[in-house]
Amino acid sequence: MSLEKNKAIIRRLFEAENERDLVLLDQLMASDYIDNALQLRSREEYKQIQATVSKAFSDLHETVEEITAEGDKVWVRFKATGTHIGEYTGFLPSIGKITLAPTGKKFTMTGVLVYRVVDGKIVEKESWVYDMLDFYKQIGVVEYTEKVKKLLPKE
Repeated sequence: MSLEKNKAIIRRLFEAENERDLVLLDQLMASDYIDNALQLRSREEYKQIQATVSKAFSDLHETVEEITAEGDKVWVRFKATGTHIGEYTGFLPSIGKITLAPTGKKFTMTGVLVYRVVDGKIVEKESWVYDMLDFYKQIGVVEYTEKVKKLLPKE
């Protein structure tokens, strides 16, 4: 497939997630899709995560800010916004899986994702980079200590 077609597939993925269109994911993703970031091994597992995230952050919106492709890889710089209005199960380093009651707090997150597209299907999310600690801070789960506040003053 052309690089432009691969980028279009990833843009459609973001649209499907924003529209909560889990059926469209069947068209965009391989059934044996691998998500290294979330440690998932199938499209169905990914759809389950998307349904859970939609309940926890019903206003979640992801915007593609920049996209580039080479070979079978597509890099996306994105921005996500939302409000934590439902129970959310996440992961904290050193602690592991956690379930969080709704906080009602808004968040904004930016990051980079790397996908692999083969024969018109997303087969893998190879890597991701975003600041989950800042996300947890924004929704009120993590607070800076006085020592950290001195080292990292608010902007």
